[in-house]
Amino acid sequence: MKNISIKILGLVAIVALLSSCKKWVDYNPQDDFLITELDYLKSESDYRTMAISVYTPIQWINQAVPVGDIASDNAVSGGENASDVLSLQQIDDYTHTPVNVTLTELWQAPYEGINRANYMTQYKEKNIAGETVSFAGKDALYGEIYFLRAYYYFHLVKFFGDVPLFVDRRLSLAESKSLTRSEKADVYKQIETDLTAAIAVLPAVQVQQGRITKYAAQALLGKVYLYQNKFDLAATTLENVITSGAFSLPSNFAGIFLPGGENGPESVFEIQYSNTSPYYNWSGQTRGQGNYAVQQCGVRGLNGSAAMPYAAGWSTNLPTQNLAAAYAAGDQRKAVTVLDIEAYKTANPAFNITYSVAPYKNTGLYNQKYLPRKGETSGQIELNYSNNYRTIRYAEVLLMAAEALNRSTAPNDGKARGYLNQVRERAFGNSANNINSSGTTLRQAIWDERRLELGMEGDRFFDLVRTGQAATKLTGFIVGKHEVFPIPQVEVNISGLTQNPGY
Repeated sequence: MKNISIKILGLVAIVALLSSCKKWVDYNPQDDFLITELDYLKSESDYRTMAISVYTPIQWINQAVPVGDIASDNAVSGGENASDVLSLQQIDDYTHTPVNVTLTELWQAPYEGINRANYMTQYKEKNIAGETVSFAGKDALYGEIYFLRAYYYFHLVKFFGDVPLFVDRRLSLAESKSLTRSEKADVYKQIETDLTAAIAVLPAVQVQQGRITKYAAQALLGKVYLYQNKFDLAATTLENVITSGAFSLPSNFAGIFLPGGENGPESVFEIQYSNTSPYYNWSGQTRGQGNYAVQQCGVRGLNGSAAMPYAAGWSTNLPTQNLAAAYAAGDQRKAVTVLDIEAYKTANPAFNITYSVAPYKNTGLYNQKYLPRKGETSGQIELNYSNNYRTIRYAEVLLMAAEALNRSTAPNDGKARGYLNQVRERAFGNSANNINSSGTTLRQAIWDERRLELGMEGDRFFDLVRTGQAATKLTGFIVGKHEVFPIPQVEVNISGLTQNPGY
C-alpha cells in the first residue's frame, strides 16, 4: 500500500433537531451542497477507500516499537540530554506518569483505528441510508477490517491492561465521556472473535503488498493465544502458518531490513510506510505516512562522504551493551541489530565520518535495523522515512510455535527444538550452535532466542512481562505496577476512567 494516497476521512454527522420544528422536516442538506453520512458507503469504491482509512492509524503507533525496547534491557532512551523527548526518558527510568505524550498517542491512535473499523462494521450489511451495497470480495475486505480492529485492541491490552471495549458502532463525542474499562479477558475474547472471523474470509495471498492475509491473521491469533498462556491453541494455530509453505527464512539476515527486503519471503505482516506524499506537520509528527521512529534512531550530527550510506538522526533508542553482549561469536544478527559507530568509523576511513558529541546515556551503539539511510525519505526528511516495520516475521512464528509446543499440555520438545534451531541455523550459517536441551532449559533458550532474533523490534518488554522475568531483568520495575502503563490522564479526566494501580 506504499503508493496509496491514504485519505483520513472525516465523517461529518449532521444531527439536526428534525422533530422539534415542522419547517425542517423536509430539509435536504444536499440542497445546500452539504455532505452528510448519507453520502458515504454508496458504492464498492466507497467501501474500499474507507477500508484504507482503517489501516491509516496503524502507521501512527510507530512509537510502540521504541517503547517496547526502551522499557526493557534492550535499549536506553538516549537523545541529546536528560530532557530530550522527556516522555521516553521517563519510560526508560520508570518514572513515567499518566501525563506522558508518547503514551497518550499510543492510546488515542489505536482508538481512532477502532472507531473507523466500527463505522465500517456498523454499516456492513446496509449503509446509513438503508441501502445494501453488494460486490465481489466484500467479505474478504471485511476480514481486513476485523484483523485491524483486533490488532488495535491487542496493542491496547498489552500496553494498558483493562481498556474500554466497544465494537457495535463508532462512538459519538457524548458517548466518549462515559466510557468504562473492560477486563482484559473480555478484550482478548473480542480479539479472538475478530481474528477467527478474519481467518475465515481472508485470502492466502493478496495482490497488493501490505494488505492482510489469512496467514497474518493466524500468526497474530497465535501470538494472542501465547500472551494468554493458551499454549495448545497457540501451537495449533501457528502450525497452520508453518505448514502452509508460504514463508521461508532468507539466508541473508541483513537483507531483511533493507528496502529490497520489504514484503519478502519472511514477511507475514508488515506495517507499510511511504515517502511518496511528503508530510510536513511537526505538530502531528507521528501521523504522517512515513515512519517517524527511523529518524529517532540515527547518529546525531552524522556527516561523511557521499559514499557513506547512513543519514543523521537524533540518537534515540540506543541499544545497550547488555544486548550486544548477549550475541555469541559468529551470530550474524549482532551486526544487523547494533551498530558500533566507532568501530564502523575505524573500518571505513574513506567515509571521513564525523558526528556530534556523545548522546545522553551513550552506549556507543545504534539501532542498525532501522537506522536512517540516504534516499529513504522525502519532503520534511525527518517525518517521511519509508522503512516498513517488520511486524510479524516468519522467524517469530517459528519461535512462538516452539514456545507453545514446549509449554503445551502434552509438550513436544523435539518439534520445538526443530523450530528453534531453524532460526539459529540461519543466524550462524551452520548447525554447530543448535540447542539440544528440553523442558524448562529449552523454554529459557527459546525466550533468550526471541531477544536475539527480535532485538530492537519492540517485543522485549512485553516478553519479559508475560514470562514473569521483568522484575529480575529490569532496574526500577515494580511488580504489581509496571506490567502495564498508566491510562493517560486526559482520558481519565474526560471519561472518568479508573487508573491502573500505582499510578
